[in-house]
This record gives sequence, C-alpha cells and structure tokens, in this order.
Amino acid sequence: MKIALVFLLALLAAGVHAADDGRQLAPMPAAAEASLRAEMRAHLLALNEILGLVAAGKLTEAGEVAEKELGVSAMGKHRSQPFDARPGPHMPPAMHGIGMDGHKAASEFARIAATGDRDTTIAALPSLTAACVACHYSYRLR
Repeated sequence: MKIALVFLLALLAAGVHAADDGRQLAPMPAAAEASLRAEMRAHLLALNEILGLVAAGKLTEAGEVAEKELGVSAMGKHRSQPFDARPGPHMPPAMHGIGMDGHKAASEFARIAATGDRDTTIAALPSLTAACVACHYSYRLR
C-alpha cells in the first residue's frame, strides 16, 4: 500500500512538473524520438567512459572515445534510417544547432586530450556536457 501511495504521489508530481515545464516542445515522430532517446543514452555511456579514462590518466583513449562516440565523426548515424526515424530533420533549427555545437566541442576535447596535457584536458571536460545541458534545459520531447 505504501509503495502504491508513493507511486501515485510521484505521478501527480510529474504531472504538475510537466504543466510547469517552460522548455520548448520539440515534437517528432515516435521513431525519431526513439532514435534520439537511444542516442542520448549512448552519449551518457560515452561520457561515463571518458570520465573514467581521464581519471585513470588515459587521455589519448578518452579523446578517441570522445571523437568516435560524440564528435564530428559521430554525426550522421541516422542517415540510413527512414526519414521518420531520423531526429535531426524534425528538430527546431536552434535545437539542431546546439547538437552540432556539442559534436564540435567533443572533437575539440579530443584534440586537447590527444596532447596528453592532463590539466588542460580536465579543464576541457565541461565542454563535453555544455551542449547537453543547454539542449535539455531548452527543449523537451513530451
């Protein structure tokens, strides 16, 4: 009974939060939304791996993961999917621009990490998540 009450309160709180959510709605077809959500989960895994590599002093490897998974090299992963499963074309232009900025920032981080300079690499870590934060605080899918 207690669990059901907690669950009900959580649902009610979520409904109130959604009503007060000032972020811009970025509606897209269900398949594109699913692709975007899967990509965001993959980005979280990559960020976690990068942080672990930097902490272990493996800067070159951290940069390689950043470029491969998040950088400009990672762009276009959805090109072969049907139009309705590709998130990019359905995003508001500013949202798409934030995503592009995130890819560029990851490539810049990779370049910095490749130098092997630990302090500069650590200082560049926030650049990996700045676009994520900007997008998630500005846009929502539901």
